[in-house]
Amino acid sequence: MLQFDHVNIRTTNLDRSRRFYERVLGMTSGKRPDFPFPGAWMYLGEQAYVHLVAVDQDPSAPKEAEGLRLEHFAFRGQDLDAYRKRLKDEGVECEEVRVPGTNLLQLNFFDPDGNHIHVDFRV
Repeated sequence: MLQFDHVNIRTTNLDRSRRFYERVLGMTSGKRPDFPFPGAWMYLGEQAYVHLVAVDQDPSAPKEAEGLRLEHFAFRGQDLDAYRKRLKDEGVECEEVRVPGTNLLQLNFFDPDGNHIHVDFRV
């Protein structure tokens, strides 16, 4: 294994989710293969780290395994104060958690479909 490539997220409102990932996480919507279903690929630099896929049903409904789903995914951030301001300006509630025994501070929040995300800052 070389490195993490991407996470695929189902959403019931593609435009709302795309805007969230652009505005809150600073990602850009970019080139995506011509799949036979709607979606968007969200980029940081040259890498599409988040693949959004539009679905008609609630994406939190479990499929094969009752109650099992991705718990969270995380990013590394820079400029903690500026990012706190961005979240506040976007109306995104977050919980700050210090990781015991480290110099990491996590800002935990949820996307429009209830997916848990945190952005980690060295403090």
